[in-house]
Amino acid sequence: MKVSVRRRLGVSTVAVAVLAALAGCQSGDGKSEGKDDPKKAADAPAAEPQWSSALQVIQTAYEKTAAAKSAKVRMTMTVPAGAAGAAGEAGTMEMSGVMGWEPGMMDITMKGSSVLGAQGDGPDTMRMIMVNEIMYMHMGDKASADLDGKEWLKLDFKALAAKSGDAAVQKQLTGGLDNMNQDPAKQLALLLDSPNLKHIGPEKIDGVEAQHYKGSLTVEEMLAANKSLSVLSQKQRDEMVAKMKQGGLTSYDTEVWVNKDGYPVKMDVGMQTPAGKIQMSATYSDYGTKAAVQAPPPAKTFDFMEMMEKLSESMKDPEGAEGATA
Repeated sequence: MKVSVRRRLGVSTVAVAVLAALAGCQSGDGKSEGKDDPKKAADAPAAEPQWSSALQVIQTAYEKTAAAKSAKVRMTMTVPAGAAGAAGEAGTMEMSGVMGWEPGMMDITMKGSSVLGAQGDGPDTMRMIMVNEIMYMHMGDKASADLDGKEWLKLDFKALAAKSGDAAVQKQLTGGLDNMNQDPAKQLALLLDSPNLKHIGPEKIDGVEAQHYKGSLTVEEMLAANKSLSVLSQKQRDEMVAKMKQGGLTSYDTEVWVNKDGYPVKMDVGMQTPAGKIQMSATYSDYGTKAAVQAPPPAKTFDFMEMMEKLSESMKDPEGAEGATA
C-alpha cells in the first residue's frame, strides 16, 4: 500500500473517531421509563414549575423531531489539542448536508483544519455517506489514482463487529453507528434525562425566534442513558465510570433552541475531557425533507476490512509490501 493511501486512510479514521467521540454518549432512544408518556411532565411535582414546563417543551420537541425522520444540518465541531483525532493539535471541523434517522442515513461534506489535514496531504474536504448501516468516505482524486479508480472507502461497522467475535464490542460498534449521524431526536432524549433541565429564555437563531433550554448529565447519568452499554455487567460499568472520571471527563452539557413549531433549530453539545472541551454546535432546518441518500457505485468503492487484510499480508511479505496498493 502506498504511503499516500495510508495517510488518507488515517484521515478517514480520524474523521470517524471525532464523530464517534460524541456519538458514543448518545444512544438514548427516548423510550426509557417515562419518556414515551407525555403526562410525566404534567405530573411533575408542583414545587418545580420551571422544570416541568421545560420538560414538556423538550418532550414535545423530541416527539416531533423523531417523527420528522430527516433534516438539513450545518455543524461545527471543535476538538482541543491532544483529544482523539486532533493529532496533538486543536482542530475544527465543519459539516453540512442532509441526515435521516430511523433508518439512519446521511450525506454530508466535511472540511476542517488540523483534524482533516493532520496527515500532511489530507484532503481539504471529505464527503461522507451513510446508508444501509454502512459508511462511505470519499478519499479524493489522488487516492483514486492510486487505487485503480476506486475513490470511496467502505466501512461496514456490522461486519467489523461480527469479525470481533465479542458480544460487547459488537453492541458498542453497531450502537455507535446508529448514533454517528448525530440524530437530533436522540440528543433531545438525552436532555430529557437531565435532572437540571431549565429554560434560559427567548433568543433569535439565524433570524428565527426560539426558546433556549439547557441541561447536563454526569458520567453516571450518561452511561445510564447509553443503551449500547446494556451488555456490560455492573462491575464493568463501575470500572468504566471510574476510568472516565480518572481521565477527567466530568459532564455532558446540552443546549437546545426550539422554534415556535416545536422543532430544535440549534443544538450545542459539549463534553469535558482532560485535554479540554469537545464542542459541537449544529443548526437544523427543513425537517421532513426527503433524504435521498444513495451508496456509491460498487466499482468505485474499496472495502476497509479487505484492505487491512491485504496490508497485513503484505507486511508479512517484505517484497510485496511496497507494491500493495489495495
